Amino acid sequence: MTESKLLHDVARLFNIQTIFYDAFGRLIRPPPEAILRVLRVLGAPVERMDDLPNALRQRRQFLFDRGIEPVVVAWDRNPLEFKIRLAHPDAGKELRYRVALESGESFEGQCGIDAKTKPVEHDVEGARYVTQRIVVPDKLPLGYHHLRLQVGRRSFDTQLLSAARHNYRAPDGKVRPWGLFSPLYAFTSKRSWGAGNFSDLESLLAFTAQMGGDFIGTLPLLATFLDEPFNPSPYAPVSRLFWNEFYLDVTRVPELQRSPAARAMIESSVFRSELDRLRAAPLIDYRPLMALRRRVLEELQRTLMKRPSGRRTAFQHYIDAHPQAGDYAAFRAKVERERKPWELWAADHRDGNLGAGDYDQTAELYHLYVQWLAQDQIQTLEKKAQSSGQALYLDFPLGVNRDGYDVWRERQVFALDASGGAPPDDFFTKGQNWGFPPLHPDGLRAQGYRYYIQCLRHHLRHAGMLRIDHVMGLHRLYWIPRGFGPAEGAYVHYPAEEFYAILSLESHRHQARIVGENLGTVPLYVNSALVRHGIHGMHVSQFCIADPEQANADARGTVASLNTHDTPTFAGFWQEGDIEDRIALGLLSPADAQIQREKRAAGRMALLAYFKARGWSWEEAPEMLTILRAWLSQLASGDAYLVLVNFEDLWLEPLPQNVPGTWEERPNWKRKARFSLEQIREMDSVTEILKTIDQIRKREL
Repeated sequence: MTESKLLHDVARLFNIQTIFYDAFGRLIRPPPEAILRVLRVLGAPVERMDDLPNALRQRRQFLFDRGIEPVVVAWDRNPLEFKIRLAHPDAGKELRYRVALESGESFEGQCGIDAKTKPVEHDVEGARYVTQRIVVPDKLPLGYHHLRLQVGRRSFDTQLLSAARHNYRAPDGKVRPWGLFSPLYAFTSKRSWGAGNFSDLESLLAFTAQMGGDFIGTLPLLATFLDEPFNPSPYAPVSRLFWNEFYLDVTRVPELQRSPAARAMIESSVFRSELDRLRAAPLIDYRPLMALRRRVLEELQRTLMKRPSGRRTAFQHYIDAHPQAGDYAAFRAKVERERKPWELWAADHRDGNLGAGDYDQTAELYHLYVQWLAQDQIQTLEKKAQSSGQALYLDFPLGVNRDGYDVWRERQVFALDASGGAPPDDFFTKGQNWGFPPLHPDGLRAQGYRYYIQCLRHHLRHAGMLRIDHVMGLHRLYWIPRGFGPAEGAYVHYPAEEFYAILSLESHRHQARIVGENLGTVPLYVNSALVRHGIHGMHVSQFCIADPEQANADARGTVASLNTHDTPTFAGFWQEGDIEDRIALGLLSPADAQIQREKRAAGRMALLAYFKARGWSWEEAPEMLTILRAWLSQLASGDAYLVLVNFEDLWLEPLPQNVPGTWEERPNWKRKARFSLEQIREMDSVTEILKTIDQIRKREL
């Protein structure tokens, strides 16, 4: 066997793709050294090519001796069918099963043999095995169950996911919903403390209801590092299990009315001067702004703990009922003491063992307090949305910060010696390294997806719709092993059907729709899976202006918008601001820029012709606001499930919230909206567009 074939065979047993087509249609073979490194990250005993024969033997022996997969899926309450590998002496023996249900009940019986498939014999390093398909004939209730198989003296255990094949979809009648999108940090009002907060989101919700809208969409609201370490990106959260206290409306915390010290602090000239400075700045200065808020919150927490009260009892109940919040708070307190990533801590602390003397317990109590407050303010927001017939559209990020709580506490489900990313494409010609550690497929399955389920539930308790960032990651993710460049990674495949079963169970339990972010270069099988499981895809009209007719058809059943947080705004796109910016960043040569301009001009002409054919008329070049109104109207009149309007497009904002692939070069995740809600309410051009969208979406189909 050649070395190349041997590497391919071992990689295949670990679900590593050794060859793929990139965005340019080129056949790519990752460097053998990179595949070796990914194999080692996944647990293969390989250091060099000479280790491959032994790795192949060990992996084959492991898979056959394991007998069954650690997780199996049954769909739509049908009998469970799956494959089992048995040592030859056990192949003819009776197979019995016992299912322990999530409810605590159980039942057992004898497995059947799938008559449609014949047993297959294998010789694995001198041992004989038989592979056959078996059937658990009972109809299984939906839920997370445990299955045990017994054959002779051998038993096999696996987690059993019994799920509806389609995710939750409530009947919508003849009404087609629409909503507004805004990053919460960017959206401010007169009451804001230099950045948006949960009360501002509540105000935006009320404004959307006034316009007839159904959803409010925003970026992830999860905890981030805002001191040292520092990373304000909503897509690099400290945890996917806890909220960002940066979004608290401090003025609505009940303790403020009982704290003369906190009120005096807020009313002091020093505090007001600093707050006025931060409010006036066009960009959010996270460190001083969070420090300002924290001083008040710490005083409010001290007020709460000074004397017994109903609030203090409720806080203690929260602490008792959420032990993981205490663990998270201890981690954050330890980070504040060390002021460096956990990988640089002393070994015992690095390995997850923290004692009371290892951190400041006052800081621990602060982090518990702000999580309690955040939970309360989000619940209030959710209740107000429900009372007005609206819902929150939340965002579930693909990764978490490598230095954060989740990786520290749950490191068995993360591949620490690799980073997620993307191979080169026409936008990022050198590839992308996103910096976060990928989820480890074997680690996830070994714990029955406990961590992933907890993260979903944290969001779905409050969301009417949840966006799954980079939904292709349920199928495969591009891994860049440590020491290699973004163009030298390889795809690792995941057991996608297990993820879809979990999404289905949780979406039905929380009665929330799921949308998968399937933009960019996505294999056809991913989109087919979304359809098969009743998950909405996404449609961004900006990507499709060259063929508006086809774009209109492609938007059917999706969450449709003109752009996203990772693309230019409408005005920036129409005026080619993104092309100019990519030239300035060195991402486009003059020749490539000219090609992009020509494509953009052709797209604009095609789009204007499309509008004219549908009754929009203008004698000369139309104003941008007229084009925006036409584009949003056409999008609203189509068959998208949900039309999401970027709030900033409505006043022709030219600057994006994020320029992918940049960090210090551009002020990502820091730019405030140009106008406050009070100002926006008075803008006739904004309210007229939204009322038009509402009238179009509310027409009978």
